[in-house]
Amino acid sequence: MILHHIQTSPNQDNALSCAVHYAGETDSFLLSGNGVYALLEDKWQQALQDRRIFLLKSDVQARGLTKMLVEYTCIDHNEFVQQALIHKKVITW
Repeated sequence: MILHHIQTSPNQDNALSCAVHYAGETDSFLLSGNGVYALLEDKWQQALQDRRIFLLKSDVQARGLTKMLVEYTCIDHNEFVQQALIHKKVITW
């Protein structure tokens, strides 16, 4: 069980694309920084629809996306640490 931490927008690089490609069924995704923008696109909503997804709350709020991403689980930094401990490995893309 891996936590894939995506920090960049899918329009900046291919980090999210690679993570989705290599992720196992029990893996989770944490989107932070500009990575939270991915869920504004239908392509990434569909690619991640059956995945466990977390968004870093402070990054969603800083970008004014709270209302647009309300259906996703937002976590704070303490919960991020908890998720890192729950998962066997964290890969930052």
